[in-house]
Amino acid sequence: MENTALLIERFIQYSRQHGLIGELDAYVSRNTLLDLFGLSEPWQGEVPEEHFEVPTVLLDALLDDAAARGLYDGEVPALRVNFEARIMGAVMPRQSEVEARFASLLHTEGVRAATDYFYDLCIVSNYIRTAQIAKNIKWDYPCKYGDLEITINLTKPEKDPKTIALERLQPAASYPKCMLCIENIGYAGRVNFPARQNHRVVPIELCGEKWYLQYSPYVYYNEHCIVFGHDHKPMSITPETFGQLFDFVRQFPHYTCGSNADLPIVGGSILSHMHFQGGNYTFPMQRASALASFRHPDYPQLQIDTLRWPVSAVRVTGRNADEMIAFASRFLETWRGYSDPSADILAQTVENGVATPHSTVTPILHYEEEKGFILDLVPRNNRTSAEYPEGIFHPHREIHHIKKENIGLIEVMGLAILPSRLKKQSEMIAAVLSGTADAAECKAAAPEHADWLDYLTEKYGTALAPQAAEETVRREIGAKFETCLEHAGVFKQTAEGNAAFARFLAAVGCTEC
Repeated sequence: MENTALLIERFIQYSRQHGLIGELDAYVSRNTLLDLFGLSEPWQGEVPEEHFEVPTVLLDALLDDAAARGLYDGEVPALRVNFEARIMGAVMPRQSEVEARFASLLHTEGVRAATDYFYDLCIVSNYIRTAQIAKNIKWDYPCKYGDLEITINLTKPEKDPKTIALERLQPAASYPKCMLCIENIGYAGRVNFPARQNHRVVPIELCGEKWYLQYSPYVYYNEHCIVFGHDHKPMSITPETFGQLFDFVRQFPHYTCGSNADLPIVGGSILSHMHFQGGNYTFPMQRASALASFRHPDYPQLQIDTLRWPVSAVRVTGRNADEMIAFASRFLETWRGYSDPSADILAQTVENGVATPHSTVTPILHYEEEKGFILDLVPRNNRTSAEYPEGIFHPHREIHHIKKENIGLIEVMGLAILPSRLKKQSEMIAAVLSGTADAAECKAAAPEHADWLDYLTEKYGTALAPQAAEETVRREIGAKFETCLEHAGVFKQTAEGNAAFARFLAAVGCTEC
């Protein structure tokens, strides 16, 4: 094993090269790391000249060393990740320094320079886990709506039995209240909650309220950011939400920004803390073409279109933000009270005298120089039925072998985030289609795919070339995601569905052009 003190010096050198620490900061960081590893003095010899884009190689060596020293249980992956953040925390700039640097760049060089700095900081500090993200499997799936983007997410490994056992022994904890709370900055973590010593945020103001900008540790697209409120309060889609989205995009016009819905089934994974997601990225949905055009007498400057997209959506384009916010507010208010039983849409149901609301909206905003603001409003409904107990407008059970989780903001925009199990399972299925694996064994290993495997072998046989088999399985997974999005659409892309969508827009006050 390499000398620990030398590893520390190599890590200090990396941190200096990337501007995480200054010349005198290196003494503080070195002493912190020596103490962490139980060393009495630093390396006295030469340090090899080397340059790394990210610290993965150095961190892995330090983590192996720390596990050998018994500084954490090396058999528990979650504890390895947490100790990594602890090491990285020794070379991080203070939160106030990050704020000052961001503000200075914003003032002198503009918003892109400021976000470029902050994004790079999150990469070189390994908060954005680029080595893990690189393992994700991605491909495009062309369909009648355009190209959907498919990702098998390998960044979050499945929990091993020892981790699960340790989590059960953890005492109940309420600090931080959730993974988005501002108190996460510098938090040491626990086996069932990630450490955040390398986590920094940028404070911003939206409509007079204190919010924060951060990046996702497991970015699904370029500059995948999260914008969260200071207070720990639940997700809520209101007219104020639209105002906050516009305020954000005014300040960060190179970013798309949207909100998950605020109801179970059709919302995101965190409903307990108000937040948006966005990034410097063009999503498949943004390339969707118009299906039908409408106008509204109260908002004559706005272009209003339904989209040729599997998840029902209205696109509003204009330069007058106030008009767009007013239209979106009317759209939301109308949708929340709108029922059309012929289209399976009920605004609420009543049981034992208690009314349960079912309708909300997923809003998505971006800005284009030539067109102005472009706001996509996606009507959502979370009602269940005996036929569809997980949700009428949720992936139906025939899709669950591929995806059964909620269709949140990112999926609505055409980017599939699929579970890691599909990597091995899709390889097994491709092997069956190429005649190098037994179908019965594949079904035994992945019984949820049994019916699908029968369909695939009947359609394609078992004599495909290996590459053709892999491409076939990917194409069929893409088709499943396309169907999954169609299930989530409240107005189907059929003559009946389009007519039902037009009836709703008439209730909003729109007439078709």
